[in-house]
Amino acid sequence: MQRIPRRQFTDDSKSQAVVLAESVGTAKAARQLDISANTLANWLTTSRSGKPPSSPARQPISELEAELARLRAENATLKMEREILKNATAFFAKESK
Repeated sequence: MQRIPRRQFTDDSKSQAVVLAESVGTAKAARQLDISANTLANWLTTSRSGKPPSSPARQPISELEAELARLRAENATLKMEREILKNATAFFAKESK
């Protein structure tokens, strides 16, 4: 089974799609352009927030941002482990009485 290649849209085509959606409506514009209404709605939201139309997931992040994300994930894991150990300690303290 072959994979269908993912479609790529330029910033210019996204901007034109946003203009069309603002004039005729999101659902109708999405049907005309043969794209998902959710995708077009995301482009509209991004456009209204003043950000460039490129997707945020594709923008490069700095080393500091990557390290910060890693440390936040590690911190969340450690907090969860600490909570599990607290509950286990309380459970075994009850059992020993």
